[in-house]
Amino acid sequence: MTHPIYPDLKGRRVVVTGGGSGIGEGMVRAFAEQGSEVHFLDIIDEAEALAASLGEHVHFHRCDLTDPKALEQVLVDIGTVDVLVNNAANDDRHTLEEVTPEYWDDRMAINLRHQALAARGVAAGMRAQGHGSIINMGSISWHLGEPGMVLYETAKAAIEGLTRALATELGGDGIRVNCVIPGNVKTPRQSRWHSPEDEARIVTEQKLKVRLHPHHVAAMVLFLASDAAGGCTAHNYWVDAGWL
Repeated sequence: MTHPIYPDLKGRRVVVTGGGSGIGEGMVRAFAEQGSEVHFLDIIDEAEALAASLGEHVHFHRCDLTDPKALEQVLVDIGTVDVLVNNAANDDRHTLEEVTPEYWDDRMAINLRHQALAARGVAAGMRAQGHGSIINMGSISWHLGEPGMVLYETAKAAIEGLTRALATELGGDGIRVNCVIPGNVKTPRQSRWHSPEDEARIVTEQKLKVRLHPHHVAAMVLFLASDAAGGCTAHNYWVDAGWL
């Protein structure tokens, strides 16, 4: 898929968390096509090859997002950010019986806390320049009440509340905050959870009979990052082919 070109995104400094694979990789590639200065955070080894393949304006930062001090330092090293995409998450399956206080803290650190801390980390620079776009990645899963991931869904529900609260707190400084809610997007990780029969069922239940891929989500993120979305904040934007 070829994305529309947003001239204002050329040269803008973009940070994508969890940008080494899946939907995050799709966003990194999309911003690179725009000519943005892209910084993506991840812990997987494959991320180095991805950055190298996309040229000198794409930078990989190895960062464990569950380590608040490490995240803070990486953002300081990057400098003033124009666009933050809070994408990183982990949807490992679990039962209620497996939830312990320690597992709760671990899942919230992986799926929720870093979004608030990253927003805090970029807010001062955005405020000083009078503009910025923060895009938080939500999930259709909790809206559907999908089984086997109660803590993931809890965190993703909270992200929609976080988005509204941040939009109120930062809007007076020209900083827009929105949430993108993907449907079932075909990635190698999602293929672990969904068989071909599952995927066919989902497409049947969607109003649009298309299989969603990362580029569909990236298209929405590019729009919200750009000045074309200058009047958009505090809302959820769905890319689910009408599944819900």
